Amino acid sequence: MQRLLPILVGLLIILAALSSCVFIVRERDYALVFSLGEVRKVISEPGLYFKAPPPFQNIVTLDKRILTIESTDAERIQTSEKKNLLIDSYVKWRIADPRLYYVTFGGNERAAQERLQAQIRDALNAAVNIRTVKDVVSAEREKVMAEILSNVAKRAAPLGVQIVDVRLRRIEFAPEISESVYRRMEAERKRVANELRSIGAAEGEKIRAEADRKREEILADAYAKSQAIMGEGDARASSIYAESYGKDPVFYTFYKSLEAYRSSFSKLGDLLVVDPTSEFFQFFKSSVGVPGAPSGTLGGIPGSTTPATPPEGRK
Repeated sequence: MQRLLPILVGLLIILAALSSCVFIVRERDYALVFSLGEVRKVISEPGLYFKAPPPFQNIVTLDKRILTIESTDAERIQTSEKKNLLIDSYVKWRIADPRLYYVTFGGNERAAQERLQAQIRDALNAAVNIRTVKDVVSAEREKVMAEILSNVAKRAAPLGVQIVDVRLRRIEFAPEISESVYRRMEAERKRVANELRSIGAAEGEKIRAEADRKREEILADAYAKSQAIMGEGDARASSIYAESYGKDPVFYTFYKSLEAYRSSFSKLGDLLVVDPTSEFFQFFKSSVGVPGAPSGTLGGIPGSTTPATPPEGRK
């Protein structure tokens, strides 16, 4: 047992020495190999590697993934119209040159983010100060982001950093001008609404006037057609009456007189004030009715000998 103890201690020392000479580089990391405080080698491919044991060589790893810088507070930036905007942005970046990045920031990611945030703030001011609110919010928003990306990328390249993307997440008015802007927007919307209402009212009146005109035309056309039909009917009736009268004028006179009597004495108690010698009563006064008619006829109707007398109870 006493003989095995030195052997075990020796094996442990050998294993510790070997483990200090072996290191693993993951897919998401860069590995910087330092020798006596100087960067000797940069490893970007994942795998198992060997090095000299400390203090001869040391390893420092850096994150090679795309990182995000989000502004904690919205930046207050003034436009060309002297209006303050609150702009919230974020930036996607990554380490492009590990050696240069480590020399610049000493591997301190927080220091790198603070440096980049200052550059982003300067680029954002430069892009927004020359534009109006409308340009920044909508008209040239994509152009603003492209300018910021180009500006920051140029300034970050000497630091060993690559800027992947820049986005303006939220743009708002400063509280002191928000209310006045909202009131102005409301007034503008009301003006547009009133204008649309007036246009709609004018169009409605135009449509109603056109409908009334067409209605009058249709009614006038229908009335003209009805009058024409009635005229044709009256003409046809007059033609039939004339034809019938021409066949037997005496009988026609007698028939029309009977119709006149029926209309005049349609109800009990009807009273007619008229000259008794009037021709209206020619068939009441005489069996002949018409002067010159043969005796034994009623109004010139052969075979009729009964004199015409008024209905019972009527005068």
